[in-house]
Amino acid sequence: MKQLIQNLKTGETLLETVPAPQVQRGQVLIQTRRSLVSLGTERMLVEFGKASLVAKARQQPERVKQVLEKVQSDGLWPALKAVVAKLDQPLPLGYCNVGKVLALGDGVTDLRIGDRVVSNGPHAEIVCVPRKLVAPVPATVNDDEAAFTVVGAIGLQGIRLLKPTLNETIVVIGLGLIGLLTAQLLRLNGCRVIGIDIDEHKCQLAEQLGVVVVNSAAGVDPVKAVRSFTDTIGADGVLITASSQADELLSQAARMSRQRGRIVLIGAVGLNLNRAEFYEKELTFQVSCSYGPAGMTLPMSRRGETTPWPSFAGPRIEIFRQFCIFWRVNSLSSNRSLPIRFRLPTTPGFMTI
Repeated sequence: MKQLIQNLKTGETLLETVPAPQVQRGQVLIQTRRSLVSLGTERMLVEFGKASLVAKARQQPERVKQVLEKVQSDGLWPALKAVVAKLDQPLPLGYCNVGKVLALGDGVTDLRIGDRVVSNGPHAEIVCVPRKLVAPVPATVNDDEAAFTVVGAIGLQGIRLLKPTLNETIVVIGLGLIGLLTAQLLRLNGCRVIGIDIDEHKCQLAEQLGVVVVNSAAGVDPVKAVRSFTDTIGADGVLITASSQADELLSQAARMSRQRGRIVLIGAVGLNLNRAEFYEKELTFQVSCSYGPAGMTLPMSRRGETTPWPSFAGPRIEIFRQFCIFWRVNSLSSNRSLPIRFRLPTTPGFMTI
């Protein structure tokens, strides 16, 4: 079968022919129909692979520390061999997969062969995924639409950690795909949402969705803008969905927050905290782990309707029971359906294998 992989040593992204996976107990074997390219995450991995060894080390200082510890314990040569072996391992790309069930491992009784499902499988013709990370796709949702389930789950996990309440002011820093989905879910929750980005096109999309936008590239101070919008009180919560190696975004999040405000990091930014900024306001800070605890179950969501991506010829997305979140910890769970209206951002990258 064909699979897209990243060579961490050379930085090459390759479409390779590899053996098909074999289904094991508790797993689901899936033939891919759609695989969504997550531009932020996968671009980061590709750029990391293309970087020099020195640049890789700078980006992951904790790995350097591990190598030095291995040198001290095992010696220089074994440590170097371990590093080379690690870089030689191909890295599968992709985590938003829609396909058809080919086979079921022992213990999987709630799915049938031929079912359409969504999972976090990689970009490959055939993927094998634990049952807990597979969800059935209803007939009312097409393959292109279902491919956004896992991406949506990442934003929703951050919201669950932030625990927003009715009429709170929440700032979303970074208005990419996850940021725009997150902003809409926050508005659904009854929050006033301020979106911050440096891309004018993304700001315009967010504004069309009812988000108060701040384009920091246009010379607007985002901290002053948020404090002005909140009558100098500050935001109740901040969700960071941006990617940056600088520490400034986290500092801005702290300075625009109110006393005892909450900050949740969904993206990847510099984490050198200014203690005074957090100490004086007694701020809480938490890092969101992807789409939540791996021991839970990933179903799709509540009913709702969305406007299409610009590249779609008018498709309709029905986001149904428990949108992109885990069964047992869904704070929005209820017996009645809840309409959700989404407008998704720029043209997605789909790969039909």
